[in-house]
Amino acid sequence: MDGLQVETNADVRADVQERYAAGANEREELLCCPVDYDPQYLKMIPEEVLERDYGCGDPSRYVREGDVVLDLGSGGGKICFIASQIVGPKGKVIGVDMTDDMLELARRTAPVIAERTGYANVEFKRGHIEDLKTDLDELNKWLAANPVTDAAGMERMEEEILRMGKEMTMIPDNSVDVIVSNCVLNLVSDSKKKQMFAEMFRVLKVGGRVAVSDIVSDEDSPESLKQDARLWSGCISGALREDEFCTDLEKAGFHGIHIDKFEYEPWQIVEGIEYRSATYLAYKGKHGPCYEKNQAVIYKGPFRQIQDDDNHTFMRGERSAVCEKTFNLLKQEPYADLFYFIEPATEVTEQIDFETGCAVRRRDPQETKLGKAKITSDPSQRDSCC
Repeated sequence: MDGLQVETNADVRADVQERYAAGANEREELLCCPVDYDPQYLKMIPEEVLERDYGCGDPSRYVREGDVVLDLGSGGGKICFIASQIVGPKGKVIGVDMTDDMLELARRTAPVIAERTGYANVEFKRGHIEDLKTDLDELNKWLAANPVTDAAGMERMEEEILRMGKEMTMIPDNSVDVIVSNCVLNLVSDSKKKQMFAEMFRVLKVGGRVAVSDIVSDEDSPESLKQDARLWSGCISGALREDEFCTDLEKAGFHGIHIDKFEYEPWQIVEGIEYRSATYLAYKGKHGPCYEKNQAVIYKGPFRQIQDDDNHTFMRGERSAVCEKTFNLLKQEPYADLFYFIEPATEVTEQIDFETGCAVRRRDPQETKLGKAKITSDPSQRDSCC
């Protein structure tokens, strides 16, 4: 296939920047899928931003009031400006993008949105989404004062990047409630995608969540497609395979991973490979010690059994013994509707290690009732309870 060669991450970035810089000045239909957004939020956003939006889903609908939101690849700022209205004055929205023209549009629009809403809660940072430690605006300031003209200068710049990452971290550890992204992760080179997911995990708070709309493929993209820069910058050849997206999130440490939206109709088909929009949700917070508190959960069904990412197997209708960490985790989204939760009759205050190494077993009801007197209800009360 004719096209530019995509061999290094630098080449990917350069072509993506060039194409999206052009897209910031003149709308390119090939860079987006049709998406329906809540019209009440669009009223606040200037037409210039709406026309320069390139996405394949609406991750903003997973944002909540008061959230600290991070938008990876924020472009002209549309998702950030929608999220700004949802989180309200108590929330905060941070957009990260590397394209000058897109950042200029977003930053120029932010005061307009603030005036219309009555509060300013959006900021845009220049950076690469696979490196959320390095603020490129700060690096540019340093380079202006310390031009790189030789190998020694390159070494000093590399040292400065490391220092900035430690002392001036663009997005700090455990600082974000929800990460959103709209058709951007596929633009990162394959060699940097693992680092990108690790960075997402780093900046997310414990209990935080990811809501990412992106283009995925049903088959692996061959090398011939990956080396076509036009297809890469067009959100095609860099797309992860639909199941690999889940696997990569799991490898990064996320749990509760699921596909919340899946477009049956492909957006594009190239050499028989289907590329479509999908929205993935994931959560952070399954790590920690396992203590025995005599708690149990009952899996409701409809399957005979299910298994979670930690190889816990829950049998339908059976009281399953779980550690305190797992018990509390299952009470949260996205699991809560799948289980009934049985608290112990007497609270266990000691920190006793869970005996089976956090493996799930059947919980004898007597364990949950431990410390409770064995009484018999008054038969005369039978009629009153019906």
